[in-house]
Amino acid sequence: MTESEKYPWWDLRAYEYDLPKELIAQQPAPKRDESRLIRYSKASGAITQGIFRDIVSCFREGDILVLNNCKVIPARLYVKRADTGTKIELLLTKEEGEGEFVATVRPGHSCKAGVRLVCGDLKGEFTEILPDGQRRVRFEASSAAVNAFLEKEGTVPLPPYIERPKGPSEASDRERYQTVYAKSGRAVAAPTAGLHFTPEILQALKEKGVTLLEVTLNVGLGTFKPVKVNDIRQHEMHEETFTFTPEQAELLNKARGEGRRIIAVGTTSLRVLESCLDEEGKFRSGLLATSIFIHPPVKVRSIDALITNFHLPKSTLLMLVAALIGDAWKEIYELAVRERYRFFSYGDCMLLEDLR
Repeated sequence: MTESEKYPWWDLRAYEYDLPKELIAQQPAPKRDESRLIRYSKASGAITQGIFRDIVSCFREGDILVLNNCKVIPARLYVKRADTGTKIELLLTKEEGEGEFVATVRPGHSCKAGVRLVCGDLKGEFTEILPDGQRRVRFEASSAAVNAFLEKEGTVPLPPYIERPKGPSEASDRERYQTVYAKSGRAVAAPTAGLHFTPEILQALKEKGVTLLEVTLNVGLGTFKPVKVNDIRQHEMHEETFTFTPEQAELLNKARGEGRRIIAVGTTSLRVLESCLDEEGKFRSGLLATSIFIHPPVKVRSIDALITNFHLPKSTLLMLVAALIGDAWKEIYELAVRERYRFFSYGDCMLLEDLR
C-alpha cells in the first residue's frame, strides 16, 4: 500500500506522490512535438508510451478536439516606488477600466493606496487594497499603452517552479509558453496541455476528419493556488471566465447524439465543457464564468478523452485526474517518475481515453 492509499478521497494526503526535483522541467522540449506521451485506456487499463508527434494515430474520423485558445500576456512587471526606489514585482491579473488594473504585489507591506510607482516612462499609483490582498493600480496611460509596454518590458508569468532571472522574458519563453493557436483573451497562465501541438499536427488532424473546436477560458492566477485544507471538500475553487456560443453547444450535442468522441486538450477546456452541461447532459451556451471543482467522487460527463500534463502533488488538477481515472493515476505517475518523464508546465503529457 502506498502512502496516499492510506487516506480517503477527501483527505489532501491522498494526492501526494514523491517527485524528484530534477524531473520538474525548467525548459520545454527542443521541439513541441518531441514531448513524451503516456496513453492510458480506462476501459482496458492498458498503458503505452510514445512521442507526442504520433498522437494523430490516436484519433478517429469524426472526433471533436476542444482547444483553449486563450493568449498569455507578459503580465509580470518589475517597477519601483517613486519615493523610495524600492523594487516591487507586479502581476497584472485583470484589466478593469481604461488604464486601471488589478495586480498582485511583492513585497506588499508598503504598497498602500496613494503609493506611486514608476517603470521607465510608465507611471502609476496604487488606489485600493482589495479584500484578497491584491491592489488596484491606475496608470497614467491608456490601457493600450500599458499593454504595449508589457509586450516590450513585461515578463511572461511562468509558474513559480520554473526558475528565471528577473526582467523582461527571453524570446524562447515568449514563444514556447504560448500555444500555436493562442489568439483570444487575457490569461496569466498557459493552458499547458496545448503547448505540445504544432501547426503540422493540427493540419494532420483536420485531414483525418477531426473537428477542431476552440473555446476561450482566461487561465487565472488561481490555477497555482495551493489547497491549504486537509479536507478538500472545504477548498474554495477560483473562478475563471470563458466564452461558449450556441453554435459550439449545437456542434457538441450533435456529435454526442451521433456517438462521436469529444476530446479536451487540458483541464481548462474540460472545465468549460463540464460547466456547460445541464442536468440532462446537454451542452448549453451563455455561461461566462466557472468555479467548478472536479474531484472524486464527481463523475465527469462531458468528454471521452483528455490530453493533460503531469500535475503538482496535492493540486486541484491532480484531483481532477483522479476523478477521471480513479487510483490508476498512481500507477501512471509512478511509471512517469521511474521512466524519468518531465513534469509540470514545460513537461511531458498523457492521453486518457475511454472516460465515459
